[in-house]
Amino acid sequence: MNINIRKEQLETPLSQVIGVVEKRQTLPILGNVFLSLENGTLTLVGSDLETEITTRVQNVNGGDGKITVSARKLFDICRSLPNDAVIDLELEENNKMTVKAGKSRFTLQTLPADDYPRLEESNWNHEFYLEEQALHGLLNRTSFSMAQQDVRYFLNGLLFELNQNELVTVATDGHRLAKTRLPYTDLGIDGVQCIIPRKAVIEMSKFLATDSEQQISLKLNASHIFVESGNFTFISKLIDGRFPDYEKVIPSNLDKHVLIDRANLIDILNRAAILSNEKFRGVSLSLADNVLKVSSHNPDQEHANDEMSIDYTGDEIEIGFNVNYLLEALKACQSNNINLGLLDPNTSCTFHAEEDEDTLYLIMPMRL
Repeated sequence: MNINIRKEQLETPLSQVIGVVEKRQTLPILGNVFLSLENGTLTLVGSDLETEITTRVQNVNGGDGKITVSARKLFDICRSLPNDAVIDLELEENNKMTVKAGKSRFTLQTLPADDYPRLEESNWNHEFYLEEQALHGLLNRTSFSMAQQDVRYFLNGLLFELNQNELVTVATDGHRLAKTRLPYTDLGIDGVQCIIPRKAVIEMSKFLATDSEQQISLKLNASHIFVESGNFTFISKLIDGRFPDYEKVIPSNLDKHVLIDRANLIDILNRAAILSNEKFRGVSLSLADNVLKVSSHNPDQEHANDEMSIDYTGDEIEIGFNVNYLLEALKACQSNNINLGLLDPNTSCTFHAEEDEDTLYLIMPMRL
């Protein structure tokens, strides 16, 4: 097996598959990337037994064959070479791989390709197509609210819900919730839910373009999700669990609504965050006649106070929040103004972009 390829042809697909390759593996071969050249098509695969990413490069010169080699080392070598480098990969008789470019030469250990574990799935219950940018938007607007290593394992992922005329994604860590929907005419699937693991969501988001109208294929069964876009294939196991009934935690009796300039609110929150408690990150929001006040303090008896003008004439209310939760949700809103909904200091608040009724963020209050 030998491969002759330009640096830019190899570096990009390596960067795509390497994200799923863990640095510490129980199986040494899972630290490798699977390489296969057949009829001018180079296939690269990375896997951690839960998620598998496959990418293909067309019109590659060389001799057919397959092998696995350290993903991180090959990527670092490729990245360190000049931009105009032409790279030769050749499998030697002693099962070592030589990497040559100009006067640079490297020798890497290999492991047999036949020992590389693959996620093989062929029986899919549901299949549909979606614009690449639409799927990216669904993930990007909600994924930041996923839990990290929560004992409630079903929260360590993103709910993907398919209803007759819409796709819905929901994420929550028990303190906040993000929900968005995408109208989909005649989906032909109703009442199907799956939970995509956190790592899979993050890796999937990396290869989805934010402005591509290309149609991508999505397939689902009881245990896996499959996404295919051009020369890129993604397959992941699903979390086996039941996602909470998120509709029950969204309050419907909020009686205080105010339209707030998003950029100004982000600026004020960033300033208040400087003197917030480093552990709990609490800030206080106080609404009075046409004024929103934001304050924070920390154990060193330091204080921050700021305010901005708003259009509000309701009852006074003061409520505390984790400032990081507020900022992450605000940054996910692509709008000049956001609509904030409140009831009292003990009830979760909601907000959404002024012109986006399909996306909703909920944040639980905290005592300060």
